[in-house]
Amino acid sequence: MADLRLDRTEPASRAFRWLRWAGATVALLAVLGFGYWALRARPVPVRTQPAMAEATAGGRRPVLNASGYVVARRQATVSSKITGKVMEVLIEEGMQVQQGQVLARLDDTNVRAGLKLAEAQAQAARAALAETRARLEEAEKQLARVAALAAKNVASASELDRAEAEAKSLRARLETQVTQVTVAEREVAVWQQQLEDTIIRAPFSGVAIAKNAQPGEMISPISAGGSFTRTGIGTIVDMSSLEIEVDVNESFLNRVYPGQMVEAVLDAYPDWKIPCKVFAIIPTADRQKATVKVRVRFEQLDPRILPDMAVRVTFLAEPDGSNQTPTVWVPRSALREEAGRTFVWVVKDRRLERRPVTAAVIKTGQAYLSAGLSPGERVVVEAPARLRPGQRVRELD
Repeated sequence: MADLRLDRTEPASRAFRWLRWAGATVALLAVLGFGYWALRARPVPVRTQPAMAEATAGGRRPVLNASGYVVARRQATVSSKITGKVMEVLIEEGMQVQQGQVLARLDDTNVRAGLKLAEAQAQAARAALAETRARLEEAEKQLARVAALAAKNVASASELDRAEAEAKSLRARLETQVTQVTVAEREVAVWQQQLEDTIIRAPFSGVAIAKNAQPGEMISPISAGGSFTRTGIGTIVDMSSLEIEVDVNESFLNRVYPGQMVEAVLDAYPDWKIPCKVFAIIPTADRQKATVKVRVRFEQLDPRILPDMAVRVTFLAEPDGSNQTPTVWVPRSALREEAGRTFVWVVKDRRLERRPVTAAVIKTGQAYLSAGLSPGERVVVEAPARLRPGQRVRELD
Protein backbone atom coordinates (compact mmCIF):
# COMPACT_ATOMS: atom_id res chain seq x y z
CA MET A 1 0.00 0.00 0.00
CA ALA A 2 2.96 2.36 0.58
CA ASP A 3 3.96 2.06 -3.06
CA LEU A 4 0.63 3.47 -4.17
CA ARG A 5 0.97 6.78 -2.21
CA LEU A 6 1.92 10.07 -4.05
CA ASP A 7 5.10 12.02 -3.17
CA ARG A 8 3.86 15.54 -2.32
CA THR A 9 7.44 16.94 -1.82
CA GLU A 10 8.66 16.58 -5.47
CA PRO A 11 7.01 19.81 -6.89
CA ALA A 12 8.30 21.87 -4.01
CA SER A 13 11.84 20.61 -4.57
CA ARG A 14 11.66 21.42 -8.31
CA ALA A 15 10.40 24.96 -7.65
CA PHE A 16 13.21 25.54 -5.20
CA ARG A 17 15.82 24.49 -7.75
CA TRP A 18 14.32 26.80 -10.38
CA LEU A 19 14.35 29.75 -7.98
CA ARG A 20 17.95 29.06 -7.07
CA TRP A 21 18.96 28.96 -10.77
CA ALA A 22 17.11 32.22 -11.51
CA GLY A 23 18.78 33.95 -8.56
CA ALA A 24 22.22 32.85 -9.71
CA THR A 25 21.51 34.15 -13.23
CA VAL A 26 20.38 37.54 -11.93
CA ALA A 27 23.43 37.80 -9.74
CA LEU A 28 25.71 36.96 -12.66
CA LEU A 29 24.06 39.56 -14.88
CA ALA A 30 24.39 42.11 -12.13
CA VAL A 31 28.10 41.36 -11.79
CA LEU A 32 28.60 41.60 -15.55
CA GLY A 33 26.64 44.84 -15.75
CA PHE A 34 28.61 46.36 -12.93
CA GLY A 35 31.87 45.27 -14.56
CA TYR A 36 30.82 46.73 -17.90
CA TRP A 37 29.81 49.98 -16.20
CA ALA A 38 33.10 50.09 -14.34
CA LEU A 39 35.05 49.52 -17.54
CA ARG A 40 33.08 52.22 -19.36
CA ALA A 41 33.64 54.66 -16.56
CA ARG A 42 37.33 53.87 -16.38
CA PRO A 43 39.48 56.23 -18.49
CA VAL A 44 40.95 54.66 -21.63
CA PRO A 45 44.72 55.10 -22.00
CA VAL A 46 45.63 56.90 -25.25
CA ARG A 47 48.76 58.45 -26.68
CA THR A 48 48.38 62.00 -28.01
CA GLN A 49 50.40 64.61 -29.83
CA PRO A 50 49.71 68.29 -30.52
CA ALA A 51 48.90 69.48 -34.03
CA MET A 52 51.86 71.48 -35.30
CA ALA A 53 51.71 74.62 -37.44
CA GLU A 54 53.90 74.87 -40.51
CA ALA A 55 56.80 77.29 -40.16
CA THR A 56 56.41 80.58 -41.99
CA ALA A 57 58.95 82.29 -44.24
CA GLY A 58 59.25 86.08 -44.26
CA GLY A 59 55.94 86.53 -42.50
CA ARG A 60 54.07 84.44 -45.08
CA ARG A 61 51.72 81.68 -43.99
CA PRO A 62 51.66 78.32 -45.74
CA VAL A 63 48.43 77.66 -47.63
CA LEU A 64 49.22 74.37 -49.34
CA ASN A 65 51.80 71.59 -49.22
CA ALA A 66 52.73 69.33 -52.09
CA SER A 67 55.50 67.02 -53.19
CA GLY A 68 57.30 66.56 -56.49
CA TYR A 69 60.66 66.12 -58.15
CA VAL A 70 63.52 68.21 -59.47
CA VAL A 71 63.55 68.10 -63.28
CA ALA A 72 65.69 69.63 -66.01
CA ARG A 73 63.99 71.63 -68.75
CA ARG A 74 66.98 71.00 -71.03
CA GLN A 75 68.03 67.36 -71.10
CA ALA A 76 68.99 65.37 -74.17
CA THR A 77 70.17 61.90 -75.03
CA VAL A 78 72.71 62.76 -77.70
CA SER A 79 72.63 60.50 -80.75
CA SER A 80 73.95 60.54 -84.32
CA LYS A 81 72.21 61.51 -87.55
CA ILE A 82 73.51 58.38 -89.30
CA THR A 83 73.93 54.71 -88.54
CA GLY A 84 77.54 53.75 -87.91
CA LYS A 85 80.09 52.03 -85.73
CA VAL A 86 81.37 53.92 -82.70
CA MET A 87 85.12 54.43 -82.88
CA GLU A 88 85.70 56.74 -79.93
CA VAL A 89 83.70 58.01 -76.93
CA LEU A 90 85.12 61.08 -75.21
CA ILE A 91 82.74 61.58 -72.27
CA GLU A 92 82.33 60.10 -68.81
CA GLU A 93 79.57 60.46 -66.23
CA GLY A 94 79.86 63.74 -64.33
CA MET A 95 81.98 65.46 -66.98
CA GLN A 96 81.31 69.11 -67.78
CA VAL A 97 80.84 69.67 -71.53
CA GLN A 98 80.57 72.81 -73.62
CA GLN A 99 78.29 73.44 -76.57
CA GLY A 100 79.91 72.05 -79.74
CA GLN A 101 82.40 69.89 -77.85
CA VAL A 102 83.16 66.53 -79.51
CA LEU A 103 81.53 63.71 -77.57
CA ALA A 104 82.20 60.75 -79.87
CA ARG A 105 83.37 59.77 -83.35
CA LEU A 106 81.98 57.17 -85.72
CA ASP A 107 83.76 55.12 -88.40
CA ASP A 108 84.27 57.50 -91.36
CA THR A 109 86.26 55.25 -93.74
CA ASN A 110 83.55 54.92 -96.40
CA VAL A 111 82.55 58.57 -96.08
CA ARG A 112 86.10 59.76 -96.65
CA ALA A 113 86.40 57.55 -99.73
CA GLY A 114 83.17 58.96 -101.12
CA LEU A 115 84.35 62.49 -100.38
CA LYS A 116 87.61 61.93 -102.27
CA LEU A 117 85.69 60.58 -105.26
CA ALA A 118 83.34 63.56 -105.25
CA GLU A 119 86.27 65.98 -105.02
CA ALA A 120 87.96 64.28 -107.99
CA GLN A 121 84.76 64.49 -110.04
CA ALA A 122 84.42 68.16 -109.17
CA GLN A 123 88.01 68.80 -110.24
CA ALA A 124 87.38 67.02 -113.56
CA ALA A 125 84.24 69.07 -114.15
CA ARG A 126 86.14 72.30 -113.49
CA ALA A 127 88.90 71.23 -115.93
CA ALA A 128 86.37 70.45 -118.66
CA LEU A 129 84.75 73.82 -118.04
CA ALA A 130 88.09 75.59 -118.47
CA GLU A 131 88.68 73.75 -121.77
CA THR A 132 85.27 74.69 -123.09
CA ARG A 133 85.83 78.33 -122.20
CA ALA A 134 89.10 78.34 -124.12
CA ARG A 135 87.47 76.75 -127.18
CA LEU A 136 84.55 79.17 -126.97
CA GLU A 137 86.94 82.11 -126.88
CA GLU A 138 88.66 80.80 -130.01
CA ALA A 139 85.33 80.13 -131.75
CA GLU A 140 84.12 83.67 -131.05
CA LYS A 141 87.33 85.10 -132.54
CA GLN A 142 86.93 82.90 -135.61
CA LEU A 143 83.32 84.04 -135.95
CA ALA A 144 84.43 87.67 -135.85
CA ARG A 145 87.02 87.09 -138.59
CA VAL A 146 84.58 85.21 -140.84
CA ALA A 147 81.94 87.87 -140.32
CA ALA A 148 84.45 90.59 -141.38
CA LEU A 149 85.43 88.64 -144.50
CA ALA A 150 81.82 87.93 -145.36
CA ALA A 151 81.08 91.65 -145.15
CA LYS A 152 83.72 92.16 -147.87
CA ASN A 153 82.36 89.23 -149.87
CA VAL A 154 85.60 87.35 -149.28
CA ALA A 155 84.06 84.52 -147.17
CA SER A 156 80.95 82.65 -148.19
CA ALA A 157 77.68 82.58 -146.27
CA SER A 158 78.17 78.90 -145.49
CA GLU A 159 81.46 79.61 -143.77
CA LEU A 160 79.77 82.32 -141.70
CA ASP A 161 76.94 79.96 -140.72
CA ARG A 162 79.43 77.26 -139.73
CA ALA A 163 81.37 79.68 -137.48
CA GLU A 164 78.16 80.91 -135.82
CA ALA A 165 76.99 77.31 -135.18
CA GLU A 166 80.32 76.41 -133.62
CA ALA A 167 80.19 79.41 -131.28
CA LYS A 168 76.57 78.68 -130.23
CA SER A 169 77.41 75.01 -129.60
CA LEU A 170 80.31 75.93 -127.37
CA ARG A 171 78.19 78.48 -125.47
CA ALA A 172 75.56 75.78 -124.75
CA ARG A 173 78.25 73.33 -123.69
CA LEU A 174 79.73 75.97 -121.41
CA GLU A 175 76.39 76.51 -119.67
CA THR A 176 75.97 72.75 -119.22
CA GLN A 177 79.43 72.37 -117.76
CA VAL A 178 78.90 75.31 -115.41
CA THR A 179 75.85 73.46 -114.08
CA GLN A 180 77.85 70.23 -113.84
CA VAL A 181 80.53 71.98 -111.79
CA THR A 182 77.84 73.32 -109.44
CA VAL A 183 76.39 69.81 -109.05
CA ALA A 184 79.85 68.36 -108.40
CA GLU A 185 80.61 71.00 -105.77
CA ARG A 186 77.32 70.39 -104.01
CA GLU A 187 77.99 66.68 -104.02
CA VAL A 188 81.29 67.43 -102.34
CA ALA A 189 79.40 69.48 -99.75
CA VAL A 190 77.03 66.54 -99.15
CA TRP A 191 79.96 64.21 -98.49
CA GLN A 192 81.57 66.81 -96.24
CA GLN A 193 78.34 67.03 -94.24
CA GLN A 194 78.24 63.24 -93.97
CA LEU A 195 81.81 63.34 -92.70
CA GLU A 196 80.78 65.97 -90.14
CA ASP A 197 77.87 63.74 -89.11
CA THR A 198 80.34 61.07 -88.01
CA ILE A 199 81.45 63.52 -85.29
CA ILE A 200 78.91 63.78 -82.46
CA ARG A 201 78.97 67.13 -80.64
CA ALA A 202 77.25 68.49 -77.54
CA PRO A 203 74.06 70.39 -78.45
CA PHE A 204 74.39 72.65 -75.38
CA SER A 205 76.60 73.14 -72.35
CA GLY A 206 75.88 70.91 -69.37
CA VAL A 207 76.91 67.81 -67.46
CA ALA A 208 77.05 64.27 -68.79
CA ILE A 209 74.92 62.10 -66.50
CA ALA A 210 75.00 58.88 -68.56
CA LYS A 211 77.34 57.14 -71.00
CA ASN A 212 75.33 54.75 -73.15
CA ALA A 213 77.74 53.50 -75.82
CA GLN A 214 81.24 52.06 -76.08
CA PRO A 215 83.74 51.86 -78.99
CA GLY A 216 82.89 49.04 -81.38
CA GLU A 217 79.12 49.24 -80.89
CA MET A 218 76.68 50.26 -83.60
CA ILE A 219 74.63 53.39 -83.15
CA SER A 220 71.56 54.53 -85.04
CA PRO A 221 69.17 57.50 -84.76
CA ILE A 222 66.26 55.04 -84.76
CA SER A 223 65.74 51.78 -82.92
CA ALA A 224 66.74 48.74 -84.93
CA GLY A 225 64.44 46.47 -82.93
CA GLY A 226 67.25 44.67 -81.13
CA SER A 227 69.60 45.17 -78.21
CA PHE A 228 72.80 45.32 -80.27
CA THR A 229 72.25 48.80 -81.76
CA ARG A 230 72.46 51.84 -79.51
CA THR A 231 70.29 54.91 -80.03
CA GLY A 232 72.37 57.34 -78.01
CA ILE A 233 75.93 58.09 -76.98
CA GLY A 234 75.09 59.71 -73.65
CA THR A 235 72.74 62.03 -71.78
CA ILE A 236 73.52 65.71 -71.23
CA VAL A 237 71.72 67.84 -68.64
CA ASP A 238 71.76 71.63 -68.50
CA MET A 239 72.04 72.21 -64.76
CA SER A 240 71.02 75.86 -65.16
CA SER A 241 67.55 74.71 -66.27
CA LEU A 242 66.67 72.77 -63.10
CA GLU A 243 63.24 73.39 -61.63
CA ILE A 244 60.55 71.59 -59.63
CA GLU A 245 57.45 69.87 -60.98
CA VAL A 246 54.64 69.14 -58.52
CA ASP A 247 51.16 67.73 -58.92
CA VAL A 248 48.53 69.84 -57.15
CA ASN A 249 45.10 68.42 -56.47
CA GLU A 250 42.60 70.33 -58.57
CA SER A 251 40.49 70.95 -55.44
CA PHE A 252 43.27 73.20 -54.09
CA LEU A 253 44.36 74.80 -57.36
CA ASN A 254 42.74 78.10 -56.35
CA ARG A 255 45.49 78.54 -53.74
CA VAL A 256 48.25 78.56 -56.38
CA TYR A 257 49.08 81.34 -58.83
CA PRO A 258 52.08 82.34 -61.02
CA GLY A 259 54.71 84.33 -59.14
CA GLN A 260 53.66 82.91 -55.76
CA MET A 261 56.43 82.46 -53.21
CA VAL A 262 57.28 78.83 -52.46
CA GLU A 263 59.53 77.18 -49.92
CA ALA A 264 61.14 73.91 -51.03
CA VAL A 265 62.83 71.24 -48.93
CA LEU A 266 64.81 68.43 -50.54
CA ASP A 267 64.40 65.01 -48.95
CA ALA A 268 68.20 64.72 -49.08
CA TYR A 269 68.63 67.95 -47.06
CA PRO A 270 65.60 68.20 -44.71
CA ASP A 271 66.99 71.22 -42.83
CA TRP A 272 67.68 73.31 -45.95
CA LYS A 273 64.77 75.56 -46.98
CA ILE A 274 65.15 76.79 -50.56
CA PRO A 275 63.26 79.91 -51.73
CA CYS A 276 61.38 79.41 -54.99
CA LYS A 277 58.56 80.90 -57.07
CA VAL A 278 55.72 79.46 -59.09
CA PHE A 279 56.73 79.85 -62.72
CA ALA A 280 53.74 78.39 -64.54
CA ILE A 281 50.61 76.32 -64.08
CA ILE A 282 50.24 73.82 -66.93
CA PRO A 283 46.75 74.47 -68.37
CA THR A 284 45.55 70.87 -68.37
CA ALA A 285 44.51 68.32 -65.74
CA ASP A 286 45.22 64.64 -65.30
CA ARG A 287 41.82 63.00 -65.27
CA GLN A 288 43.12 59.81 -63.63
CA LYS A 289 44.80 61.57 -60.69
CA ALA A 290 42.65 64.75 -60.68
CA THR A 291 45.80 66.86 -60.46
CA VAL A 292 47.34 69.80 -62.31
CA LYS A 293 51.08 70.10 -62.92
CA VAL A 294 52.77 73.21 -61.51
CA ARG A 295 56.28 74.37 -62.45
CA VAL A 296 58.34 75.96 -59.66
CA ARG A 297 61.62 77.78 -60.34
CA PHE A 298 64.52 78.07 -57.87
CA GLU A 299 65.44 81.60 -56.84
CA GLN A 300 69.10 80.55 -56.84
CA LEU A 301 70.62 77.28 -58.03
CA ASP A 302 73.05 75.26 -55.94
CA PRO A 303 75.37 72.36 -56.85
CA ARG A 304 73.58 70.21 -54.27
CA ILE A 305 70.38 70.32 -56.31
CA LEU A 306 70.36 67.36 -58.71
CA PRO A 307 67.84 66.08 -61.27
CA ASP A 308 65.15 63.62 -60.09
CA MET A 309 65.60 64.51 -56.41
CA ALA A 310 62.43 64.24 -54.32
CA VAL A 311 61.28 67.56 -52.90
CA ARG A 312 58.50 68.91 -50.67
CA VAL A 313 57.16 72.37 -51.40
CA THR A 314 55.06 74.77 -49.34
CA PHE A 315 53.03 77.40 -51.17
CA LEU A 316 53.00 80.61 -49.15
CA ALA A 317 50.30 83.27 -48.82
CA GLU A 318 50.86 86.97 -49.33
CA PRO A 319 51.79 88.95 -46.19
CA ASP A 320 48.41 90.71 -46.25
CA GLY A 321 46.75 87.43 -45.30
CA SER A 322 44.50 87.16 -48.35
CA ASN A 323 44.32 83.40 -47.76
CA GLN A 324 42.84 82.70 -44.32
CA THR A 325 43.18 78.91 -44.21
CA PRO A 326 45.98 77.84 -41.82
CA THR A 327 47.90 74.64 -42.45
CA VAL A 328 48.83 72.24 -39.67
CA TRP A 329 50.32 68.79 -39.69
CA VAL A 330 49.73 65.76 -37.50
CA PRO A 331 51.17 62.25 -37.49
CA ARG A 332 49.57 60.15 -40.17
CA SER A 333 48.54 57.61 -37.54
CA ALA A 334 46.09 60.21 -36.14
CA LEU A 335 43.88 60.02 -39.23
CA ARG A 336 40.79 57.81 -39.10
CA GLU A 337 38.36 56.97 -41.89
CA GLU A 338 34.74 55.94 -41.76
CA ALA A 339 32.22 55.89 -44.60
CA GLY A 340 34.72 57.63 -46.86
CA ARG A 341 35.22 60.57 -44.47
CA THR A 342 38.43 61.49 -42.68
CA PHE A 343 38.44 62.51 -39.02
CA VAL A 344 40.68 62.64 -35.95
CA TRP A 345 40.05 62.11 -32.26
CA VAL A 346 40.71 65.34 -30.32
CA VAL A 347 41.20 65.28 -26.56
CA LYS A 348 39.46 68.12 -24.70
CA ASP A 349 39.03 68.15 -20.94
CA ARG A 350 40.10 64.48 -20.85
CA ARG A 351 37.27 63.47 -23.14
CA LEU A 352 37.22 62.49 -26.78
CA GLU A 353 35.80 64.67 -29.52
CA ARG A 354 35.38 63.41 -33.07
CA ARG A 355 36.62 66.12 -35.48
CA PRO A 356 36.21 65.92 -39.31
CA VAL A 357 39.31 67.22 -41.11
CA THR A 358 40.46 67.93 -44.66
CA ALA A 359 43.82 66.41 -45.56
CA ALA A 360 45.69 68.47 -48.17
CA VAL A 361 48.75 66.23 -48.45
CA ILE A 362 49.38 62.83 -46.91
CA LYS A 363 52.96 61.63 -46.92
CA THR A 364 55.01 59.03 -45.13
CA GLY A 365 54.64 59.70 -41.44
CA GLN A 366 52.84 63.06 -41.76
CA ALA A 367 49.48 64.41 -42.84
CA TYR A 368 49.05 68.09 -43.72
CA LEU A 369 45.55 69.38 -42.89
CA SER A 370 43.98 72.42 -44.49
CA ALA A 371 40.77 72.46 -42.44
CA GLY A 372 39.25 71.10 -39.24
CA LEU A 373 42.09 71.47 -36.77
CA SER A 374 43.97 74.31 -35.09
CA PRO A 375 47.63 74.31 -34.07
CA GLY A 376 48.15 73.08 -30.50
CA GLU A 377 45.07 70.85 -30.27
CA ARG A 378 45.97 67.38 -29.07
CA VAL A 379 45.03 64.46 -31.29
CA VAL A 380 45.03 60.75 -30.53
CA VAL A 381 47.82 58.91 -32.36
CA GLU A 382 47.60 55.56 -30.55
CA ALA A 383 44.56 54.06 -28.81
CA PRO A 384 42.36 50.93 -28.52
CA ALA A 385 40.30 50.02 -31.55
CA ARG A 386 36.89 51.13 -30.29
CA LEU A 387 36.47 54.74 -29.22
CA ARG A 388 33.37 56.88 -28.91
CA PRO A 389 32.66 60.60 -28.55
CA GLY A 390 32.64 61.81 -24.94
CA GLN A 391 34.63 58.86 -23.67
CA ARG A 392 37.01 59.61 -20.82
CA VAL A 393 40.68 59.10 -21.66
CA ARG A 394 44.01 59.15 -19.88
CA GLU A 395 46.91 60.59 -21.85
CA LEU A 396 50.12 58.60 -21.77
CA ASP A 397 53.51 60.22 -21.59
